[in-house]
Formats: sequence, C-alpha cells, structure tokens
Amino acid sequence: MEFSNWWHDINDSPFCQDLIFHLLAALYAVVAVIALVQLFRIQLRVPEYGWTTQKLFHFLNFFVNAVRCSVFIFRRHVHKLQPDIVQHILLDMPSLAFFTTYTLLVLFWAEIYYQARAVSTDGLRPSFYMINAVVYIVQIALWLILWWKPVSVLVIVSKMFFAGVSLFAALGFLLYGGRLFLMLQRFPVESKGRRKKLQEVGYVTTICFSCFFVRCVMMCFNAFDKAADLDVLNHSILNFIYYLLVEILPSSLVLFILRKLPPKRGITQYHQIH
Repeated sequence: MEFSNWWHDINDSPFCQDLIFHLLAALYAVVAVIALVQLFRIQLRVPEYGWTTQKLFHFLNFFVNAVRCSVFIFRRHVHKLQPDIVQHILLDMPSLAFFTTYTLLVLFWAEIYYQARAVSTDGLRPSFYMINAVVYIVQIALWLILWWKPVSVLVIVSKMFFAGVSLFAALGFLLYGGRLFLMLQRFPVESKGRRKKLQEVGYVTTICFSCFFVRCVMMCFNAFDKAADLDVLNHSILNFIYYLLVEILPSSLVLFILRKLPPKRGITQYHQIH
C-alpha cells in the first residue's frame, strides 16, 4: 500500500512530473547532440561521400532524440492538441523513426554477412525499403482510421501492430547479428580487428534485441492494461522507465560502441556499402 501511495503521489504531483519529464528531455537532448557531433565528425573525415549508412544512422538518431526532447519539453501543449490523433502521431512517429534507424544496422550487417559468403546483396536494400514502407503505410492508415472514427479497439490494434513491428526488429537483430557473430568467431585468431569487431557485434546485438523485445512486451501491456498506459502527462514514472530502457540507454550505448570514425583519406580507402 505504501509503495502504491508513493507511486501515485509522484504521478499526481505537478512538480515531480515537471522534474521527471525535464530530466527525460535533457537526456534526449544529450543523445541528440552526441549523434549530431558524430555526424559532423564523419562528414569532415569523408566529405567526398554522400549519405552513407553510417551518416544516415547518426542523422536518424539525432532526429529521433531531438523530436522526443521537444515532445517532453512541450508535453502539456501536446496533451491539449486536437484532434487526439495529433497526439498519437507526435508520440508514435519517433518510434517509427527509431525502428528505421536501428533496422539500418540489421541491413548493414546482412550486407556484410552475405558479401563475406559471396552471396548477392542486390535484394537487401529493396527489401529494407519495402518493409519500412509497409510499416509506415499501415501505421498512417491506422492514424487516418482513428482520426475518422476514434474507437478504443483501433487504439489497441495500433499498439499491437507496433508491438509486432518491435518483435520483428528484435528477431532481425537476433538473426543477422547472430549470424555475423558466429561468422566472425570462425575467423583465424590472428585476424586484424577480429576480437574488437566480435565484441562490437555481440554487444550491439544484445542491446538492440533487448530494447526492441522490451518495447514489444511493454506495448502489449500498454494495449490491454490501463495501469500500463504510456500517457505522456499522467504516468511520469512509467514513462521515465520505459523511454530510458527502450531508447535513451540503447541509443547511448550503441553510439558509444560505434564511435569509431572512418579511416582518414590517404591512409586506408573508405568504401561505402551500396
């Protein structure tokens, strides 16, 4: 009972709400700045290349975290927006962009894996674009239907759809991260950079699989349990735990692990994966 009272007291306190959401906004701002700085560093290192996978990954990380930061700063204004579908879009669009950002890593690893096995990778990028297009089209269709007829069943369907998308991303990391990890394990011990690349793939696979799987489980609870509703205004503690576990920590850790810049020109030729 004491724990329940403590939980509700914090959730119902405007001061605690402001403190928690401002902390979330500050954490997102830090991650956004780190991603942007890294993007500029990569651009300065290899300016002759266009939007490589690495540059796009850091830009999308900046976009997701900057939008999240803005939503939490102006959360009370967001909560008053009408129609209600606008609130859903502002909360769900960064989640979709987060999905695209990290499935880029799955694509990158799949390309490396198949290239190493001398298998054609021509179909990978079209498949990546098609999967993302289907996800966005279905989600936009659900938003339009909710705008036309905002019924609770459609809200549940929308949340369960995103839970399924998150599970799909988690399995993608498990499949291609696991395959790449096992392939690297078979390389000779003296291979240059083998141990570091092995650790990188292992850590990122574990982090990304965990964050998408946790998101899937939480979205399932969110869909059917009102107490687990990730309402931006009234469930401050739950929001803090959720976004810390599924976006802030994973993004921070992955950006740290993948912090290595492309080699300088004139030392080693930098190749863009097409």
